[in-house]
Amino acid sequence: MLFSFKDNQLTSMARIGNSVTEAARLLRLGEVVAIPTETVYGLAGNALNTRAVARIFEVKERPSFDPLIIHVPDLSTAKNFVTHIPEKAQLLAEHFWPGPLTLLLPRKKIIPDLVTSGLDNVAVRCPAHPLTQQLLALLDFPLAAPSANKFGRISPTRAEHVDEQLGQEIPYILDGGPCPVGLESTIIGFEDEQPVIYRLGGVTAEEIEKLIGKIELQLHSASNPRTPGQLTRHYAPRKKLLLGKIEELLSRHPAHCAGILTLNKDFHSPYQRQLSVTGNLREAAQNLFQYLRELEAMPVDVILAEPVEDTGLGRAINDRLRRAAATDEHPETSYE
Repeated sequence: MLFSFKDNQLTSMARIGNSVTEAARLLRLGEVVAIPTETVYGLAGNALNTRAVARIFEVKERPSFDPLIIHVPDLSTAKNFVTHIPEKAQLLAEHFWPGPLTLLLPRKKIIPDLVTSGLDNVAVRCPAHPLTQQLLALLDFPLAAPSANKFGRISPTRAEHVDEQLGQEIPYILDGGPCPVGLESTIIGFEDEQPVIYRLGGVTAEEIEKLIGKIELQLHSASNPRTPGQLTRHYAPRKKLLLGKIEELLSRHPAHCAGILTLNKDFHSPYQRQLSVTGNLREAAQNLFQYLRELEAMPVDVILAEPVEDTGLGRAINDRLRRAAATDEHPETSYE
């Protein structure tokens, strides 16, 4: 553990490094550590150790009714923790794992209730990041790992993002560089063997439908979510975010006190970010959380954001923007 002086007080800070063996050592001791994935950084602990799982909830300040995803190295290992894998789920895993896809499957009793919030299904995925693959290969237990940030805040896509929020509460951050996808995994479950997407993410609905046919979308739950990532307000910056056409929003909010987030429109403002100047949605997804953090830190009163094209990864980007803009007064506001 490192230490620094802040406001004349000694505060502890997480060590940041790329030692997979050190991360594994701490995890075996029941500690929680931050790990890189291709989507976002996760706050990881032994999914079979209820004390470690409880620590994840404590550090994140996450409500216990919001279930966690467990991470495994491969499909064969996943079968140790679930009772049944539908045929279409098997096809998806064979095609997209390792990768940004989470399968919601009936759990075995070995998975603690705390991981699933008492629900009968467990969310399982196989991350593609090489460091985390190496880490999982060293462990004889799966890792519960929600995003490594305070609950409801912007997800971290770099090690320094984790350190900013959680560095004083965890011993180690495994630094794997910037996350190449930048959005959380897509979550898909099966109701009477029929596929249902509960969260849009790094694998697009179009890619899934091309493989297994028509799917249903069930994306939001104001309370008691069935899967991780379903709460209506989430991924939110500390400053108010408004979603709509930038030109109309600027008529009500002066440009000199507003941050602007667009796909590739240029408003010639010092307080703007373009997700992709070429309009590439994959690049836009990779930049989304980083740019929200940068806008949050600017000397502005409000962040104005515009939806992107609502196809492919654009649907997942718009989903994150809608939830970042949601308020308690208007939790289901839609800007499509």
